[in-house]
Amino acid sequence: MGYVLIIGAKSDIAIALARIYAENNYSLYLAARQVDELEAIAKDITIRTQQSVKCVELDVLDYPLHQAFYEALPEKPIGVISAVGYLGAQDMAQDDFVEVQKIINTNYTGVVSILNIIANDFEQRKSGFIVAISSVAGDRGRKSNYIYGSAKAALSTYLSGLRNRLYSANVHVLTVKPGFVNTKMTEGLILPAKLTAQPKSVANDIFIAQQKKQNILYTLWLWKWIMLIIRHIPEWKFKAMSL
Repeated sequence: MGYVLIIGAKSDIAIALARIYAENNYSLYLAARQVDELEAIAKDITIRTQQSVKCVELDVLDYPLHQAFYEALPEKPIGVISAVGYLGAQDMAQDDFVEVQKIINTNYTGVVSILNIIANDFEQRKSGFIVAISSVAGDRGRKSNYIYGSAKAALSTYLSGLRNRLYSANVHVLTVKPGFVNTKMTEGLILPAKLTAQPKSVANDIFIAQQKKQNILYTLWLWKWIMLIIRHIPEWKFKAMSL
């Protein structure tokens, strides 16, 4: 099938995605910082699926090295999935711009840097798919996480434009908007059980959506309707709500 590059490969959703793609006969590049932590997972996937799984070092915040990283891949991927995400601390970000920069650069700027490079290659080859995990938090700003939400909103807009640009080059772009997911990133948060998905379920939804060439995926599915309602609450009412 060819290689799929998974960026931010240490996240729970990324690991679940790696397993699903390997089970469906895709080879994998798993990219992350301190990539040695992924070696055991890569070995397990290889044993179970007989697919090639290679771990590659990548820091999404080290923009000058992104071009060299991509050029050094032994075989160019047929698809890329960005599972990069950093929730950050809203309270801290309100007083510390360093935290603001980390949230924005991790969730948006760094992802755009590497995806621009890959998009240019896919456009020239006139094939490929790009999947990036955004968030329902980007659909409307809330006081509890509006720095994170604004970065994800920017990412969703970027992906929309990229989808428009690459359509004629036969490159598919999927925007993924998960709601609550039970992962390391949300550990410690009190999440409503009926609205919270497991990483394996989210990964399965992403794989199906990518294979069907969907444009936007809300997962769990009911978040599409929840966010439709939230987006249509009048601003005069929304600003007084405790969200």
